Amino acid sequence: MFRRLLVALLALTAAITTAPAHADAAFPSAGGDWGAPGPYATAVEVGAVNTLYYPRDIARSPLRHPVIVWGNGTGAVPLVYRELLLHWASHGFIVSAANTPMSNLGISMRAGIDGLTARDADPSSVFHGRVALDRIGASGHSQGGAAAIVVGADPRVDTILPIQPGPLADIDAVRGPAFLMAGQYDTIVWPALVKAFYNDADHIPALYGEVRGADHITVAGDPGPFAAPATAWFRLQLMDDPEARPVFYGPDCGICTDRRTWSDVRRNPRVP
Repeated sequence: MFRRLLVALLALTAAITTAPAHADAAFPSAGGDWGAPGPYATAVEVGAVNTLYYPRDIARSPLRHPVIVWGNGTGAVPLVYRELLLHWASHGFIVSAANTPMSNLGISMRAGIDGLTARDADPSSVFHGRVALDRIGASGHSQGGAAAIVVGADPRVDTILPIQPGPLADIDAVRGPAFLMAGQYDTIVWPALVKAFYNDADHIPALYGEVRGADHITVAGDPGPFAAPATAWFRLQLMDDPEARPVFYGPDCGICTDRRTWSDVRRNPRVP
C-alpha cells in the first residue's frame, strides 16, 4: 500500500515539474530591441485555412506560448507579411495567419483559435500543452486590420493591434486594450479613419500611433518601422514583459517621445 502511494506521489511530482509554465513565465529578454530578431528559430506550417508561424522547437519548450491571430489586406495572403509574422514567431509567439484574401468577417481568424485549441489538447501535436489559450491577440493589415477589430469582440481575445484598418468594423465591441497604427502618407486608409476608431474606443485603454513617412504598403515585405512597436505591444500585453511597459505607459513613454518614428501619437485617459 505504501509502495503504491509512493509511486503515485512520484508520478504526480514529475507531472507537475514537467508541465509547461504559463505564458507569463520568463521568456528570454529582447533587451529592448524589439526590431531585432528574437531568440527563437522559427518554423512555418501551411494549412488549408491558416498558416502557422511559430518557434521551431516549441515541443521542447518549458513555456506556454501566446497566440497572435492575423488577417490579411484585401487580395493578400500571409506570404505578403511573412517577415513580420516570422519576426513575431522569433519572439516566442504562435502566429495563426488566415489564408483568406477577404478576412473582414474574422471567420478564419477565429478558426485559427479553434485549431490551436485542438492542437494544444492533442498529445500527438508539437503544440500539445504549449499554447497559452488565455493569452491571445489579434492583428492584421487594412481589411485584416478591420478583422482584428471584429475579432476583438471574441471573449478569447485579450488585445488588438489593427494596422491601417479598413472601416468595416465596430470598435465598441472590443474588450481589451487596443493599439491602432496608421501611416502618415497612407492614401488608401487615411490616418483620419484610424483616428476615428481611436476616438470611438473610449471604453478601453486605446493608443494611436502614426508611423512617420509610411504609406499603405510599408508594412508588407520588410515591415520596417511597424515591426518593433508591434512586437513590443504584444510582448507587453501577452507576455507581461516589463521591458516593454515604458514603451507605451507612463508620462514619458517611448512612443510619446520618439519623433523620428512617429508623426502623431495619442493615448486616451484609460492608458496607465
